[in-house]
Amino acid sequence: MTRAYTVIDNPAARRFEIHEEGHVAFEDYERFEGGIAYLHTEVPPELAGRGIATYLIRHILDDAIAKGLKIKPVCPMVRAYIDKHPEYQPHVLTQL
Repeated sequence: MTRAYTVIDNPAARRFEIHEEGHVAFEDYERFEGGIAYLHTEVPPELAGRGIATYLIRHILDDAIAKGLKIKPVCPMVRAYIDKHPEYQPHVLTQL
């Protein structure tokens, strides 16, 4: 079972963050009217292999849906996650 992490929205840096053991995993984003674009996922090597990227991506997608935002998956990791979880497809902008 994947451990639960705390995801923090850092609007000044335009990214969602998970702070763990002195390191920061993050997803850069850009908000636009009615939606959010996910630009880049990064997990430091020290945190690799713990499912942090997957946890972060699932959290940010669920958060966007809860807020009624359309999703623009620019980041290849976010796009791959959505491809594997078709329940997110109805919330993705059709024109990227």
